[in-house]
Amino acid sequence: MTEIKHDESASDAPPPQSASYYKRHIFFCLNERTAGEECCATHNAQAAFDRCKSQIKAAGLSAPGQVRVNKAGCLDRCAAGPVAVVYPEGVWYSYVDHDDIDEIVESHLKNGKVVERLLTPAHLGR
Repeated sequence: MTEIKHDESASDAPPPQSASYYKRHIFFCLNERTAGEECCATHNAQAAFDRCKSQIKAAGLSAPGQVRVNKAGCLDRCAAGPVAVVYPEGVWYSYVDHDDIDEIVESHLKNGKVVERLLTPAHLGR
């Protein structure tokens, strides 16, 4: 890892650039388990991912410096599934339908306000 050093005495130096390529990044667990095990894929996670991606694109927010919507494998929160996580905040969501996805997009991804009612309970893991 490279450490960036700044000259503290240079008052007219520009501020350091952010290391983040996107303002926010949301990952949807799309993991599919075998033998009928519980998983996000059995709870329409792909449809939620598609909905979020199309909403972000329609809002003109899918460029660098804005929002990235990504697929993920198992995020190990199966008991709370389906789940998605938003970074850099590290906020975990459990959702049910398109209305929940629309609320996450509008409130959190567009405006930075966490949707409290959809937060994944901290104790729920696999």
